[in-house]
Amino acid sequence: MRKGQEDMKEEMREGQEEMKDEMRKGQEEMKNEIQTHVESKVGEIKDHVNSCIEKIEEDVQSVRREIGEVKGEVERKIEEVEDKVQGKIEEVKEKVQVKIGDLEKRLSELEDRPMNFPANSDLTYSRPTVKSLTFDGQTSWTVFKTQFDVVSSANGWNNRVKASQLVASLRGSAAEVLQGIPSDKLTDLMAIENALEARFGDSHLTQFYRTELKTRRQKPGESLQVLATDVERLMSLAYAECPRDVRDSLAAQYFVDAIRDEDTQHATRLMDAKDLKSALAYSMKYEAAKTVSKTSRNVRSIEVEDGTGKEKDEKFDCLLKTLEKLLNSHVAGKKNTPRRNPNVTCWKCNKKGHVQRECQTISPNQEN
Repeated sequence: MRKGQEDMKEEMREGQEEMKDEMRKGQEEMKNEIQTHVESKVGEIKDHVNSCIEKIEEDVQSVRREIGEVKGEVERKIEEVEDKVQGKIEEVKEKVQVKIGDLEKRLSELEDRPMNFPANSDLTYSRPTVKSLTFDGQTSWTVFKTQFDVVSSANGWNNRVKASQLVASLRGSAAEVLQGIPSDKLTDLMAIENALEARFGDSHLTQFYRTELKTRRQKPGESLQVLATDVERLMSLAYAECPRDVRDSLAAQYFVDAIRDEDTQHATRLMDAKDLKSALAYSMKYEAAKTVSKTSRNVRSIEVEDGTGKEKDEKFDCLLKTLEKLLNSHVAGKKNTPRRNPNVTCWKCNKKGHVQRECQTISPNQEN
């Protein structure tokens, strides 16, 4: 029986080995089949992808060829347009040069005509003229030159006419400057102006004006507007060569330094104005507000004092009226009251001669 069991076990082992072999063979076959199938699918996909890539490359090449053709066409069109534009520009330049030459020729003829041809009253264009000024050396040469330039511009004078008008406007010591100018330079506007500038100009006084500007202070009774005007005048003389924005900033600083009132000066300095106009406007507003506030405080104090006095007067009048009423009622009571027994006793003060309602004795409660 034991032998039979061992045989059975042996058979079972052999059966299990056979089954394992069969299962192993089946797995290998399935694996081979799957691998074969996957490889075939991968090959198909690769072939499809390669075909797509080739097609895309062909499309890209085609697009590139088309872009190249379009680009070449565009470049040809641009060159044609540039050639046309350049040709037009050259034509316009030539026409402009011709026009400029004609205008210069006409202007030259117009400038020379007053010197070479007599004026014809029938053909002369009459326009309003501004009367020329005079300069005697006692006033500012810079101011006079500015006015003279405005007059000459309004009258349409050229440099030759301006030179003759300037010579005719000189008086006194200013006219003596002409003695130092050569006769052939008396029609040269630049030479005459340079001589007058050297004699009466403000350039050599620049340092003096700057010092005066630094030491300028507001005078007693001088308004802020007058102070600002004087600061602006000194700035134009001391820093005439500076740019406008620099002069505006410096003028504001010098104006603030010159303010007499410390509170106004401090407030305006904190405002950090960029120009004289802004500094003046702020300082005037501050002074006005300060004045209004001071006036309001005085008015309030007067009103409080008046109110207190009125209260006292009203209380005093009320007290007088009360005393008068008491006196009147007392007198009337004495007149209308019949004569009483002198032995009658007051219940209030325990004195004889009057009753309680006529008693004039002040009780302790009334005193308090």
